[in-house]
Amino acid sequence: MLLNHLTQKIQIMKKLTFIFILFMTSGFVFGQFSLGPKIGFNTTKLTTEKDSITSDLSNNFNFGVFVRLGKKIYLQPEINWLTSGGVFKKPSIGSVTPLKQTIEMKTIEIPLILGWRIINLGVGNVRILAGPSASIVTNKKITTSDPSNYSDPIKESDIKDMTWGFNLGAGVDVLMFTLDVRYQIGLSEVITKVNNFDYNSKNNLFSVSLGWKIL
Repeated sequence: MLLNHLTQKIQIMKKLTFIFILFMTSGFVFGQFSLGPKIGFNTTKLTTEKDSITSDLSNNFNFGVFVRLGKKIYLQPEINWLTSGGVFKKPSIGSVTPLKQTIEMKTIEIPLILGWRIINLGVGNVRILAGPSASIVTNKKITTSDPSNYSDPIKESDIKDMTWGFNLGAGVDVLMFTLDVRYQIGLSEVITKVNNFDYNSKNNLFSVSLGWKIL
C-alpha cells in the first residue's frame, strides 16, 4: 500500500514537472518571459459539514518560484512549498472529554494562473488573476489532545494525498517586484470520511506573497 502511494506521487510529480518545464520553454521561444522566487504568508482553514465540530485557522509561511509568460494577458505557472491545515475541535459529550486535533500538511502546490493587467502605472501595473491549483501532500502530522477518551479521531490515513483548488485574486507590479493577494477555494475534499462519519472537509487558503523578477 505504501509503495503504491509513493509510486503515484512520483508519477504525478513527473507529469507536473514536465508541464512546468514546457511552459518555461515556451516563454523562451515566444518572448515576454519573467522568472523569479517568491515568499509569502498564508492562512488556511479546513471546513467541515459536521455541526458538532468547529474549525480554527492555521497560519504559516510559503515560498516558491514562478514563471510569467505574456504581457497584458499572461500565464503564470508556479511551484510553491507551504504548510496548510487547521484545527478541529470536538466538544465534550457526557463523560467524554473534549478533543482537539491540529492538522499540518507539508504541501507542494502547483498553480496555473491566468492574469490580466488592467491598469498601467508606468513603473508598474495592477492585475487581476484566476486559475486552478494542484496540491500534493508530502507529509502529514496530526497532534491530538488526550485521544484515549474520545472515539473516531482523525488519522493520517484519512487525509488525501492530492487535492484541487481554484485561485482568485489581484496583484501589483512595481519595477522588478510583484505582490499577489489570493483566495483559494477548495474544490476537492481533503478528508471525506472518518470511520464512516462524513467530514466532507475542504481546504480554503488566503495568501499574500512577494515575488522578485530576476529575469
